Amino acid sequence: MLKVEDLHVAVGGKPILKGINLHIKPGETHVLFGPNGSGKSTLLGAIMGFERYQVTEGRILFKGEEITGRSVAERAKLGIGIAFQRPPVLRGVALGDLLKAVAPAPSDVGEMADPMHLASFLERDVNSGFSGGEVKRSEMLQLLAQSPNFVLLDEPESGVDLENIALIGQAVNHLLQKDGFNGEERCRREMKEGRSKAGLIITHTGYILDYVPADLGHVLYDGRLSCTGFNPRELLGCIHKYGYAGCTRCLA
Repeated sequence: MLKVEDLHVAVGGKPILKGINLHIKPGETHVLFGPNGSGKSTLLGAIMGFERYQVTEGRILFKGEEITGRSVAERAKLGIGIAFQRPPVLRGVALGDLLKAVAPAPSDVGEMADPMHLASFLERDVNSGFSGGEVKRSEMLQLLAQSPNFVLLDEPESGVDLENIALIGQAVNHLLQKDGFNGEERCRREMKEGRSKAGLIITHTGYILDYVPADLGHVLYDGRLSCTGFNPRELLGCIHKYGYAGCTRCLA
């Protein structure tokens, strides 16, 4: 579904990513670990097409089509969605109106908001006065409305309590067709038919792995994927034991 080939990215003229190669197949969920400043959010921003992330070499392909020069809007319409670590407040834009703008069936907005405990927030400006957990649930609700084929999640568990992490985990599983709000029957049916949606999740703590099963883990260190293709939980254990630098030397 996604191919990142020899990707070099700069921000404000400063090189951040230095030759990233990453392939994510339909139905796969990948996890990205790395210290602060290693380029994790830069990678997500480059895949999404934000202007501040300048691709200087390499290319990005989505569903076999090169999107390196495509706009954010074009990539979203092709089926890529993102949840930010620190999303902005959108004053003057009601959450319900935003959801109706991106949802394939706007009449379902209220039904989607209820499981995320945000039905009473639909008339409020997006993220205005929301708590940390409410902001994260708002981000997930927007993705649920968009229903993208490929999901980019930047630290979905950051700054939220255990109850909200569980709810966010449910939403992520629903987005990735692992299970979701419609119960075990839907889960069994989708597992039988095969999943088509994929995702890339950034996490520092690894808490999200308690709720979202992931297939492969990677470590981004000093702008490079130093470890790639490992079991995410084993990789997290290595990081806890040896630190990022020690982990990359050991696994290499």
